[in-house]
Amino acid sequence: MTGQVRTVDGRVAGRRGQATRQKLLDCLSEMLHSSPYRDVKVIDVARKAGTSPATFYQYFPDVEGAVLEIAEQMASESGSLSEVLEGRSWVGKAGWQTAQDFVDDFLDFWKKNDAILRVVDLGAAEGDKRFAKLRVKILNSATTPLTGSIKELQAKGRVDKDITPAAVSGALVVMLSGVASQLKGFQTWGVKQADLRPNLAQLVHLGVTGKKPTK
Repeated sequence: MTGQVRTVDGRVAGRRGQATRQKLLDCLSEMLHSSPYRDVKVIDVARKAGTSPATFYQYFPDVEGAVLEIAEQMASESGSLSEVLEGRSWVGKAGWQTAQDFVDDFLDFWKKNDAILRVVDLGAAEGDKRFAKLRVKILNSATTPLTGSIKELQAKGRVDKDITPAAVSGALVVMLSGVASQLKGFQTWGVKQADLRPNLAQLVHLGVTGKKPTK
């Protein structure tokens, strides 16, 4: 963290203050994995961090403000969703590997950040523009490079010119986010994780290239 981290009243936080602030965020993040967002109270976060509610309020206006901070940090890390597609081919067996790697990275990112992503989805669904903006940023990290891949294939005559790249990539990414947030549902349908990923990769490959993958 940098020296530009500030308290609620505008003062620059020192090294010790930055460490305390980060500890509060880490404890809150951990609590979100086991407690519903609405049930998390400032006093509980402060107690878990070994400090006081007064200290919490030095750095955050409320629990929601701290949650937004965690969500912003997570959104800044979503760039990894685009890195997996950089310089990758969608042709032949290489294309099948690209689709698999993309799906793996996406589901792994969602699993790692499941607790905070559920809060982001909730806030966005309730019309909170701050959470909605973060959700768009996260999804764009995957949608934008996928759109570029389809455009590149179109330019080479490998994908039908009538296809709208942004529409296809957006639909694929929303599909993946929906699946990632409902994994327990798939388990109740008897779908194993080992079977889910390759089937999703096949759908992504088909959506991007218009063809069945070469395995």
